[in-house]
Order: sequence, then C-alpha cells, then structure tokens
Amino acid sequence: MLRAVPLKLGRLYRYAKLAVLGSLAAALVLNTQSLLGSLQRNELSERRFLQLNKCPACWGTSWCRKFLNGQLRLESWGRLRLLDAFNVKNVYFARYGEPREGSRRVVLKRLGSARELADIDAKICRRATGRGRCDLPQALPATEFASLNGDVRLLTPGAVEGWSDLVHCPSQRLLDRLVRRYAETKDSGSFLLRNLKDAERMQLLITLAFNPEPLVLQSFPSDEGWPFAKYLGACGRMVAVNYVGEELWSYFNAPWEKRVDLAWQLMEIAEQLTNNDFEFALYLLDVSFDNFAVGPRDGKVIIVDAENVLVADKRLIRQNKPENWDVWYESKFDDCDKEACLSFSKEILCARVTVDHNYYAICQNLLSRHATWRGTSGGLLHDPPAEIAKDGRLEALLDECANPKKRYGRFQASKELREYLAQLSNNVR
Repeated sequence: MLRAVPLKLGRLYRYAKLAVLGSLAAALVLNTQSLLGSLQRNELSERRFLQLNKCPACWGTSWCRKFLNGQLRLESWGRLRLLDAFNVKNVYFARYGEPREGSRRVVLKRLGSARELADIDAKICRRATGRGRCDLPQALPATEFASLNGDVRLLTPGAVEGWSDLVHCPSQRLLDRLVRRYAETKDSGSFLLRNLKDAERMQLLITLAFNPEPLVLQSFPSDEGWPFAKYLGACGRMVAVNYVGEELWSYFNAPWEKRVDLAWQLMEIAEQLTNNDFEFALYLLDVSFDNFAVGPRDGKVIIVDAENVLVADKRLIRQNKPENWDVWYESKFDDCDKEACLSFSKEILCARVTVDHNYYAICQNLLSRHATWRGTSGGLLHDPPAEIAKDGRLEALLDECANPKKRYGRFQASKELREYLAQLSNNVR
C-alpha cells in the first residue's frame, strides 16, 4: 500500500507530460504555415515588430536603417513567435552583418516584458488623456515628456529627480553628461538640451523615466574602460548591445582557478564603480549571477543588465555637505533566505562620500557562502582546494565582507580580499 501513492503520482506525471507534449505537437501542426513563415521572413526589418509606430514613445531610431535594411536577423529559435511566452524579458539574440566586417552576434532588448511595455503605454495615455488607451505620438505633447521642448537650455535636476534609479539624486554634471553622450541624436557631443530635436528630447526623457539602461551604457561606455556591455543603437522599442558571452551563472562549477579570477574581477568592478577619477559612484542595486557575463576569449567580466544603477555625484555631496556626509557608511547584511537580496537606502547612498554598498552586494550575492542562486548555495568560491580551506583566510575575508563583525570591517576585508584573490590567480598588479 505504501508504494501505491508514488506509483500513482508517477503515472499522473507521465500522463501530464504526454498531455503537454501532445498540446505542443497540436500547436505545431495547426501553426505550421505561420511557423514556416516566421522562419523565412526577417521580422527585424518590419516596422510593426520594432514598434516604430510608437515613436517618439520609444528608445530611439539611430539603428533603424540597419534594421530596416535587413542587416540584423534573429537567430534560429528566436524567429518562432510561439516561444515568446517563455521569453519573459524580451531579450533576443541576433546576427548583425556589415559588408566589410562580416557577421557578429548581438543582443536585442525591448527593455521590459510585454506587460511592462503595455503599462508604459497606459501611463503615458492616462497622463495625456485620462484614459488607458490612446494614440501615443499624438498624446505625448500633452505629457511632461514634452514640457522640456522648445528653447529649454539644460536638462536640470529638478525636472527629472527621482524618475528612475539613475537620477534618484542627479547632479547637473551627471545630466550634462547624459545629454552630451546621448547616442540617439546626430548632435551628440553637446550638453545643451535645446540642440536636440523635439522627438529626440522625448525619447531621451522616456528612456530616463522607464528604463535608463541605454543611458547608463552610453554615459559610462565600455570604450572608456567602464565594465558595461557596449551600446550599439536602437530602433523603435528595440535596442542593440554587443554580445559579451555566457552568463556568470554558467561558470558556477568552472575550475577553481577560473572562479578565483572571476571573483577578483568582480571585486575590481566593485572598486572601480565606487572609487574612480570621475568622482561618480555607480551603485549596483540589483546584483545576481544573470546580470554579469564573461567574454569567451578574454575572460573579462562585464555587467550586462544596468537598469538598476544609482549614480551619486561625490563632488556635489562634498559641496552641499548633507548631514553625516563624511561619515563612512556600512551597508547592513540582509539574511533574507531569498535570491539576490540587498538591503540599502537610496537616500544614504546619495548623501555619503564613502559607502561600501558595492563590496557588500558582490560579496553577499555572488561570492560568499550566503549567496544563493537557482537552488544552489555557497557562492562562486564554493569548495576551495583543501589547503585554502584549511588556511581559513579566504572564508574569513568573505564572511567579513558579506557580514562584518567589526566596525568598518567590510572596507578592510574587501581591500584584503582583492589582494588575496589577485595573489591566488597570479594577477600582476
């Protein structure tokens, strides 16, 4: 009798699996013509698929000629619209071809799920007409995204503060940088907002409000050494960035030497984003294994999801001197038993010059024994060699970096951890 329940459950599982497979087979048969059509045609050259009709409520048009000329094609299964139900993040892989350069892989993003993009449309319509549906191009002039058109000289903090993480506490210096480096205009290089066309200004503001990732990639470009994926261009509601490589998650069980090198790079990224010559602190508010990727040739770690990045201007903090501005801030350890948990205060990140948030985020969510991801635990540096485990120094530094026991312990532990990992991976500093 005791075996009857598992046997029945096993049969039910098989029947359910057969039912699912049967449904998929039926869908394939019923949609054979549409499937063949989607495999044959290039949807990336279709204005409707790119949602160009929504512009200027879109991300840009700088790459439209490349899209519409057929220089980009979705890879294999990405052409099957039946699989869109599983592509919640609306991320696609495609091949991009230049006559003289050949073909290379790129990543295409809609910068939101279907529901999130529909919510954007509804919000714009309600602000303009009071209704949830409208003609977006006609409605936009009645929203705040059009209020900065005309002869407005500068994009100022008061106009956009709090719109997104990127501008939770913007300085004029940061906003000038965003406008000057805006890639969706032919007049890039000028910090004057009035030099942009009306449509370009609205595109910039909508991107800033709803998903500022393209602006992070443009303002802190990989060509200048920032650890972000390279921004290529946009057409409608599709942006293109360079393909970096496999997600960090795929290296979870890589050889120890490889994982040590990746961990060292992650700590270096935390340091670079916290302390740099530009005196902008870029705080990562979402840190997980799928937000980083590793180059297959150079093994370089790159941030591939930059939607949730808060930028604090250290020069402005020193100038304004808010309360406790020069007191070192220690982030509080968050033992929440969930994936990618972080505890932080945006207001404090905006008001202190010395903050350990990035070290805390990398150590807790990626490296230490507290890191959990997809049912695993132990972090990227799990199961060290016997001699390193016996020595105990690595475990002690990781614990102090994730959950410090001493005051300002994380600052010292993160410094020593970078040096120790560099030593282990034989990096020449």
